[in-house]
Amino acid sequence: MTETSTLTSEQTSSKNQGKTLCLILGDQLSKDISSLQYAKDNGIAKGSIIVLMAEVAAEAQYVKHHKKKIAFLFSAMRHFAQQLKEQGYTVEYCQYEQGLKSLKAAVEYAQSRYELGEIVVTEPGEYRLKAEFEGWQNDVDLPVKLCTDQRFLTDTSFFAQWAKGRKQLRMEYFYREMRKRHHVLMEDGEPVGGQWNFDKSNRQALPEDIDITAPKIFTPDSISQEVMALVEKEFADHFGALEPFYFAVTREQALQVLDEFIENRLPWFGDYQDAMSEQDPWLFHSHISFYLNCGLLNPQEVIDLAEHAYHIGHARINAVEGFIRQVLGWREYVRGLYWHLMPDYAQNNALNAKRDLPEFFWTAKTEMNCLKHCVQNTIDNAYAHHIQRLMVLGNFMLLAGIEPKQVNEWYLLVYADAYEWVELPNVSGMILFADGGILASKPYAASGSYIHKMSNYCQSCHYNVKEKQGATACPFNYLYWNFIFEHQSMLSKNPRMNLVIRNAQKTSNDKREQIKRDSQIFFKALASGETV
Repeated sequence: MTETSTLTSEQTSSKNQGKTLCLILGDQLSKDISSLQYAKDNGIAKGSIIVLMAEVAAEAQYVKHHKKKIAFLFSAMRHFAQQLKEQGYTVEYCQYEQGLKSLKAAVEYAQSRYELGEIVVTEPGEYRLKAEFEGWQNDVDLPVKLCTDQRFLTDTSFFAQWAKGRKQLRMEYFYREMRKRHHVLMEDGEPVGGQWNFDKSNRQALPEDIDITAPKIFTPDSISQEVMALVEKEFADHFGALEPFYFAVTREQALQVLDEFIENRLPWFGDYQDAMSEQDPWLFHSHISFYLNCGLLNPQEVIDLAEHAYHIGHARINAVEGFIRQVLGWREYVRGLYWHLMPDYAQNNALNAKRDLPEFFWTAKTEMNCLKHCVQNTIDNAYAHHIQRLMVLGNFMLLAGIEPKQVNEWYLLVYADAYEWVELPNVSGMILFADGGILASKPYAASGSYIHKMSNYCQSCHYNVKEKQGATACPFNYLYWNFIFEHQSMLSKNPRMNLVIRNAQKTSNDKREQIKRDSQIFFKALASGETV
């Protein structure tokens, strides 16, 4: 049965005589979404259900989302609405051109057209929306029922129970609990392969002669073309390139993307999941986060296919475990952490970072080749894989001390798979260490040598990754040590930073001053808008 909570007072329950308005959000595009399941569980006939979907300004513009992100979601929403109509549902679909400013305005519009008895909606993925829905009780004068989002493998109460009494909320231990709970890659109560985590096997640099299968892409149909014209007209000042547009926009297409990954790229995913290439932004990654996070795919089917690939010998354990860890472990963990710690979590700034986001994060105009390519990939594709996001883009933001609110807004708007529940913990916790170590056991800071090891970006860079100081040195090199010096007192309390802190303590005063001077010259150039 679908779990629900009713937000309005008991006095309004007597009005429950009309039709059920089922509000489906743009990231809830699943035929099994709990708001629809609620109607089935309660014996409500399709003829008594009004499905409401709406393209509204508040959701499209609360940050200036990437053009591709808006086009992808609007197109997927329109396709999903069409499928619901074909299944016999009455669908009230409000297109952007109707001028509705908010979801509440869309609900009020539906109230004006139908005799309604209740509003049913699956819990949203963002705290701000849940707070908004809870405020409707005084405005719409109908019972508003929130259904538990069952598209995840566990609910938020399980995470809260797991977290209770723990001094550290480490993903690795949550992941192990999830493996046991869902019996994934388990054999006689033990992890398949004899260990829980094969991450040490998944850090190989990309060979020059390796053959990489191109990702599955789709030609825009008439619905997508209409949406693209809308985006070009209404969101011309938003970030990113709209074309070429190649996203899956239906469940059937999303399943093709998943199948293509399992068949062609999963076998190599483990070895090269941390690798980066100037020539190929996609590599061996799955590119299914777009579809998982908006409901076109569900995590159980993704995990089942990957696990099956291991059992039939199609992919090795390091590839399958590494991929499943992202879905069963990381994705479920960050959602649980988000709801467990919000709303205070959004205000964290443990390192007191204050600098503004550099202009090149919008333009890709920088002499740092790794950053130039990662930002350009983001502009072109509304996508960058997790190591590009963490160890190039995020690493720079951490070392440069960029203010967390600006960083969170950037990550939220530029990626087509970004929603606050997944973006905020990854950015504030994993990338910026802004939560002081709640999520990550140490800051994910690195010098240029890591980027050089895991990519070919450094080969054609303006800067020299082997130089540590001076005008032609890779900025990551001196910014890394400047970051360590600035936060040495705090980091010295972290056991995982012991070796780094010992090396920092051995640094001569002259070298330390040179690192600080190089960093200040760089920051001054950044602040004045110079190309760095």
